Amino acid sequence: MDPLEGETSSAPIEYEPVSVKDVLVEMKDTAELLIDLSYSAVLHQSEELATEVLRLEERMDVLELRARMSLLMAARKPADAEQLAPVLGIVGAADGISDAAGDIAKIVLEDMGLPEAMRAALPDAAEALLRGVVAPDSSYAGRTLEDIDLESETGVRVIALRRGSDWLLNPGPTTCVEADDVALLRGPESAIGDVCEELTGEVYEAPSVETPDIDDLERAVDTIVHMKDFSELAVDLAYSSVLFDSEELAEEVRNLEVEVDAMQSRFEAWTLRAAADAADPVVLRGLIQLGNCTERISDAAIEISEGVLRDIDVHPVVQVAVQESDEIITRVEVGEGSDLDGTAVTAGVPDADSTMSVIAIRRPGDGWLLVADADAELRGGDVLISKGTRTAAADFRNLAAA
Repeated sequence: MDPLEGETSSAPIEYEPVSVKDVLVEMKDTAELLIDLSYSAVLHQSEELATEVLRLEERMDVLELRARMSLLMAARKPADAEQLAPVLGIVGAADGISDAAGDIAKIVLEDMGLPEAMRAALPDAAEALLRGVVAPDSSYAGRTLEDIDLESETGVRVIALRRGSDWLLNPGPTTCVEADDVALLRGPESAIGDVCEELTGEVYEAPSVETPDIDDLERAVDTIVHMKDFSELAVDLAYSSVLFDSEELAEEVRNLEVEVDAMQSRFEAWTLRAAADAADPVVLRGLIQLGNCTERISDAAIEISEGVLRDIDVHPVVQVAVQESDEIITRVEVGEGSDLDGTAVTAGVPDADSTMSVIAIRRPGDGWLLVADADAELRGGDVLISKGTRTAAADFRNLAAA
């Protein structure tokens, strides 16, 4: 039975005046959540998470149609068409990401073939992602996230809420959790079970963990986690390159796409070697699809930033989004002998007089390092991808200058 049978809707979508900027921002948030959920569904072999991916994919389809309608209404002269063409590319790429995420989810839903012991091979540092329905008598129901103070108390955070067919992405302190909400939780294995019980009122049963039956499965799963993280970063940088008209960020999207292609190639080679030794090679079929979908996501990220790479002027609708956003993503190179040269970075926070958060480091000769869950020391020549306010970004550039 179709997991969405009885819930899907093919009702016509009529044009209504909406902010293209708001739609683009929601498409960005939706794309990032789709990637996160789809890979988590595979890693944890969760049909519940995979089903939420398909629901979110439907939401993306609606956003795509609304964005196309609004963009067509905005094109009044040839100059508009030239500036809006890359924005249409962004919309199409977001749909491509959505389709790829849906295909990843179907690996689980269609029992396409996955090693049963994948969860046992997850890195110890990997967080769990769970789906739960808020019980009417839950102590969380009717309270804001600030009041619940979940993350500081347990380390578990609510990354999204679904209320009927409506999605609340990136919920903040003032977001109220209501009874019957579908909550997506991410956090450490040691705490997420208790939170889920408090949320749903049901006893949480940790999934059984089997001994890996395929040699070196740990390395393969570690590669999947990296492919997921790199794909998310590529999409984030691609949207940011458009929002801030940054050719530097667009070039880093290209660099990431090359890295993801190399990872996918190594992953496919591992899968083929494992198939030769597996008792039933069909159990690895889903991994082949996973690698192909990952490449599609990184290719879509390139498509998003294509207008910037081709030096096409940013349309005013995108400029409005930039003007209203105080938080930006920047790319800086650490100069030899600069204040950042030799600086330690712990969980993304540099030991420097700055409030910028380092997302990733590209080190010549060594490749990419995602630093959210790793410690590092900055070196001269490092290219840093960082997030923070405009003022902090300007100060950070000064620290990085030789």
